[in-house]
Amino acid sequence: MTPFTKKKDIKNDWYIVNAENLVVGRLAAYISKVLRGKNKTKFNPNQDNGDFVIVTNVEKLKFSGKKFFNKKYYKHTGYPGGIKSTTPFELKNKNKTQEVLKFAVKRMLPGGPLAKKQLSKLKMYFGDKHPHSSQNPIEINFSKLNRKNSI
Repeated sequence: MTPFTKKKDIKNDWYIVNAENLVVGRLAAYISKVLRGKNKTKFNPNQDNGDFVIVTNVEKLKFSGKKFFNKKYYKHTGYPGGIKSTTPFELKNKNKTQEVLKFAVKRMLPGGPLAKKQLSKLKMYFGDKHPHSSQNPIEINFSKLNRKNSI
């Protein structure tokens, strides 16, 4: 029988990732794993035992191949003919580059209220400055984990 982790036993760590020249999809997959808590030994799919992730330099994320111009994000307004699409290039021109990473991470999490709670633990900032230095975040050098993680 799998032991059930009590709420008082859950300890949330803080991690920081510098997103300069990192590939969006690979970074999003790693972040979603940490947000869900799958990197811990006491993972439960019905509990929020994930960690906080701080991403700095979000404006310097990269796409592999031609995805920066050709990839499309769709949403529907609910009305007939109400499908809207946008590309990462258009989002960058609107100064919403953090939305690209948020879309990728959100779609890698399972749907429901628990995923919304886990997504709220993702903090993204332009540049190197962030207000979470008092939490003593653990720095993750993501580009060193695999040579394909950075461009």
